[in-house]
Amino acid sequence: MSNFGAYALPILIAVIVICGIIKKVGVFDCFTDGVKQLLTSSLGILPSLMGLIFAVSLLKASGGLDLIVKLLTPVAEFLGIPSQAMPLAVVSPVSGSGSLAVFEGILSEFGPDSFIGRVASVMVGSSETSLYAVTVYYGAVAVKRTRHTIAAALTADMTCFIVSAMTVRLFM
Repeated sequence: MSNFGAYALPILIAVIVICGIIKKVGVFDCFTDGVKQLLTSSLGILPSLMGLIFAVSLLKASGGLDLIVKLLTPVAEFLGIPSQAMPLAVVSPVSGSGSLAVFEGILSEFGPDSFIGRVASVMVGSSETSLYAVTVYYGAVAVKRTRHTIAAALTADMTCFIVSAMTVRLFM
């Protein structure tokens, strides 16, 4: 039973092919149609995604991230968020890989069992890359006006960061 994971995908593929044969569906034709739709969707979101990646890279390289963290630190400390976790709070809504890199740096510097490490752990586990998700999903369906989505998503992220610090302070 311990090797079931190695066989799960081949078994799933076999079941799909067998069901397609039983129902007389052209499995390969359906597969190729799906790949065409994937490529079309990927090309549709590529400009938005590239713009987001460029903006994040520019923000990091220019020192803008450090400036934003410095400006938001007094507000964060007032809200109970450790200032050392602020880079994670700033990067997290924008970049998943960037936030993981910042998270790793926090754990390396402060340790996973420190207050800061625990707050960062809860932040990473409970937050979403909101701006990335809006870019990808709205770009896929060609939505130009996001209306209240970004404000609502960033409010949810801020709530997550505040509650992360409160939760760690109260329960850990």
